[in-house]
Amino acid sequence: MRIDRLDHLVLTVTDLAATVDFYSRVLGMEPVIFGEGRRALAFGHSKINLHEAGREFEPKAAHAVPGSADLCLISAVPLEQVMAELLRHNVEVEEGPVRRTGALGPIESVYVRDPDHNLIEISVYVETP
Repeated sequence: MRIDRLDHLVLTVTDLAATVDFYSRVLGMEPVIFGEGRRALAFGHSKINLHEAGREFEPKAAHAVPGSADLCLISAVPLEQVMAELLRHNVEVEEGPVRRTGALGPIESVYVRDPDHNLIEISVYVETP
């Protein structure tokens, strides 16, 4: 077997509306409704499916709880623009900019929290991978 890429992941959230608002308004993701009214956030070639805590879809993670995720998202715009956008939306940068290592090499990152306090790392590659 050889895995090619991550297609989607699932976040368990306390408040669907607050989550959709944050990820669409602040991070520029596209809200999606699929299946029988399920919610998701699309970006690039991926998406984040949303499960409301206590009303998760089966099958689900063994310990699906809001605030337990730690995600790294790669930005299509420079980190300076990301930081200006975060400031414009009054989103506090918890850490950064700092150098880290991404899947394809060195990245520069800032860290923020979403409405459920998941850790969201927003990064750009220092060198084109």
